[in-house]
Amino acid sequence: MTEEQPPFRDPRATRAARVEDLLARLTLDEKTALLHQFAPAIERLGVAAFRTGQEALHGVAWMGPATVFPQAVGLGATWNEELVRRVGEAVSREIRTMRARDGRVGLNVWAPTVNLLRNPLWGRNEEGYAEDPRLTFVLATAYTRGLRGDHPDYWRTAPVLKHWLAHNNEADRATTSSSIRPRVLHEYDLRAFKGAVEAGAVAGVMPAYNLVNGRPNHLSPALREHLRGWTGQELLVCSDAGAPTNLVDAEAYFDTHEEATAAALRAGVDSFTDHGTDASVITGRIRRALERGLIGESDVDTAVRRQLTVRFGLGEFDPERDPYRETSAFDTPGHRALAQEAAEQAVVLLKNDGLLPIAPGRRIALVGPLADECKLDWYSGTLIRRSTPLDGLGERFGADRVTFADGADRIRLRAVTGGWVRVPGAGTAKAAPGQAAGAARGAEGALDPALLAGRTDLPPLTCDATGPGEATELALTDWGNGLITLRAPGGRYLSVAEDGYVRASADQPGGWVVQETFRLEEHEGGHLLVHAGTGGHVSVAADGLKVAAPGTLFEIVVIERGEDTVARAAAGADVVVVVAGNDPHINGRETEDRRTLALPPHQDRLWRAAHAANPRTALVLASGYPYAVADAQARLPALLWTAHGGQAAGSALARVLAGDVSPAGRLPQTWYADDADPGGLLDYDIIGSRQTYLYFDGTPLYAFGHGLSYTTFRYDRLEVGPDLRARVTVTNTGTRAADEVVQLYVREAAPRVPRPHRQLVAHARVSLAPGGTRTVELAVRRDELGHYDVARGAWTVPGGTYVFEAAASSADIRRSVRLTVPGDAPRARDLRRDGLAAADYDEQTGTEMVDRTRVSGDAVTPLGTDGERKAGELLFRDCDFGDGAGGVTLDAAGEGEVTLSTADGVALAVIEVRAGGGPYDYRTTPRAGLPLTGVHDLRVTLRGPLRLARIDVTG
Repeated sequence: MTEEQPPFRDPRATRAARVEDLLARLTLDEKTALLHQFAPAIERLGVAAFRTGQEALHGVAWMGPATVFPQAVGLGATWNEELVRRVGEAVSREIRTMRARDGRVGLNVWAPTVNLLRNPLWGRNEEGYAEDPRLTFVLATAYTRGLRGDHPDYWRTAPVLKHWLAHNNEADRATTSSSIRPRVLHEYDLRAFKGAVEAGAVAGVMPAYNLVNGRPNHLSPALREHLRGWTGQELLVCSDAGAPTNLVDAEAYFDTHEEATAAALRAGVDSFTDHGTDASVITGRIRRALERGLIGESDVDTAVRRQLTVRFGLGEFDPERDPYRETSAFDTPGHRALAQEAAEQAVVLLKNDGLLPIAPGRRIALVGPLADECKLDWYSGTLIRRSTPLDGLGERFGADRVTFADGADRIRLRAVTGGWVRVPGAGTAKAAPGQAAGAARGAEGALDPALLAGRTDLPPLTCDATGPGEATELALTDWGNGLITLRAPGGRYLSVAEDGYVRASADQPGGWVVQETFRLEEHEGGHLLVHAGTGGHVSVAADGLKVAAPGTLFEIVVIERGEDTVARAAAGADVVVVVAGNDPHINGRETEDRRTLALPPHQDRLWRAAHAANPRTALVLASGYPYAVADAQARLPALLWTAHGGQAAGSALARVLAGDVSPAGRLPQTWYADDADPGGLLDYDIIGSRQTYLYFDGTPLYAFGHGLSYTTFRYDRLEVGPDLRARVTVTNTGTRAADEVVQLYVREAAPRVPRPHRQLVAHARVSLAPGGTRTVELAVRRDELGHYDVARGAWTVPGGTYVFEAAASSADIRRSVRLTVPGDAPRARDLRRDGLAAADYDEQTGTEMVDRTRVSGDAVTPLGTDGERKAGELLFRDCDFGDGAGGVTLDAAGEGEVTLSTADGVALAVIEVRAGGGPYDYRTTPRAGLPLTGVHDLRVTLRGPLRLARIDVTG
């Protein structure tokens, strides 16, 4: 090669050789600079700047107008991997097209989110696909294949899976630790990532903010021990924003940032997202870590090699050969049709007693806070086009046949000190320059929309109206948990900008800190209006309403209750459709978990008022998560659920309600009847605490996989062969063409350890004409019958009888068949040969997992703080002591007491632990043997602030 064209520019060379050539040409400072999210250009080599991280969860986000598809949980409800693949392809085509005109648009895509929807109170429930690991990785694989493209060498975009690992809570997310025992780790949390990575269309992962077993995810040994072993390709690990700094500032896991950054790099973090576009902080830490010998240049090389491999795959160094360089597909008719199709397929019919579909010519009362909304979330793009339920039903049934009421309370505000609140111009302000009409505040193209400020070009509200006739009528919507929004007659929400003034300026609530929500604080003689975003009180000042102490008392004068408006509209209709649910920026979102599964009380009153006025009432729940609506299920003739469906949400819902499309969405997670049912938000042990459809012992409101149709289906002749290929015949026995989602579950007939009630192993969404019959073939991988055997320390498929169930949901089993499957025989734990890792227990009470060292390994400790720590117990089944245990040693840290006993409580030994030192100062504590021979269950009781890592037995 000539000097003008070095080997790394030669497309005939192998990718690995090209990467190594470029890597060898970089100076240490240049390599260090590449480790920040915003990697600078290296002009002397002609290497362009590069940014990791383009949000694209259900469309291109944060970069301005783009096609907006249904939320991820809505895509999960389609149970249609081919559809999800096409959505991923459309999104990646728009990314390429947008990048051609805006270099800020990145090709390293941070999507999809594969965190399992274990608990429906999680604030980011909308971002995941399902509570089931298999359904999640099947859909994630489809989406990443669409994002990646089908060229064997070049990638259209490079998708990164979020968020590694066991992340399901927003409260204190940077400091809470998920206690994950090996079975839950391997059978649940890892599976969602593993299937997608093994499929070959994943470029990397992003660690989560939380800790797992006491160790921050950005130091996760599972990155090395598991993730990188699932594929032969290099994977790029990108930190979450600010997480490297959290290692010291929030988690206090290290004393210095140099130690923390070095540890993260050695653990496998390759790109550091920290301090925004200012790379100097991170690169400075890396340089100082190199100077102190905490890392070597080879550690930097390893991370840069992974990043360069991804960049070569994206065609950056072969522009003339990049098959996706000339992509031009943005807001195409095909993308619009796909958004419509996806929104239609995501609608789930929860109940129908014959009210639906709505016949032509009917008079419809469309009511509720979401009846004329097309809501976006934090990871949405800006809408190019928009269809609300009111738009959709008006187009489908005729605007003259639809009566609308949003159900908000109409109020006026009077300052107790005198004067009525007035909105200058009545809130009819036009969109700000450069902002699309209808765009949510914070949705304009920006790398970090959290930095966008509210509008200050409008006059603030005043309190100079002398009577109610001059005061502005405001629409008050109560979203639950005490949060309200207030809208002016022109539709704009009251919002607070950086200058503290209250204006009718926002088209929608939005932003990292929502500035459009308030609380009413009751006091004698009136209410204080508290701005939720700042926590300050609204005061009447000479130049307008602003957030400032001490706050002004207001009298809330109700003009009309929302329930009365809804009842009046319902009484004059043939059919009522109540559209309730959530605003994705309020009560349940990133940084904020929900407090309850219940509908907000105001929305609950709305459907009850509608039903009292007209029993022909359907409730549509448009939300990013499930609700506990047992009363509505008992009283109303029809209920539906849809996630926020993107740009085509309204027209899709209208077509389903009209019967143009028979609903075939299926629930991707369990809908519980009560707040107590899902288990604790911070309890990640789905086996021990009996969580998700896999283990839940109660009766759900709606089961995983539930969803009805406007037709009926019959299942016949389920057969499963020795090769685990299942065949079942499905017939559409109704009069409408429709899709059916055929679900295949399996359960072990007589398990020796706790196993799922049933577990999804295959599914297929099939279309059937009226009277049509189809034999559906479903292939089951043998390893999906197995579980992680803590006695073996490996995945195992027990030999024995398995029950295969063809089902319409996890609670609606249509056909079943038993099959004897050869497999592994049960085996006792050989204590004298293998000892016992404390984390490999079979059952536990009152303990949690902690880190054995800062680098790797697990230990177990009793729950609680040192002053309130109670005894914890571990149970190890089938322990083989052979012909006797001559001695016992504990590997433990801290101080306390370990009691070894039989399963029925007979004490065998009490061992005092006096390791002293810190939490990682483990010492071996010997003790004389135990009076046991043969196989027994062993109970281990822990008392005090100790950490137990191992128990070893000698002969």
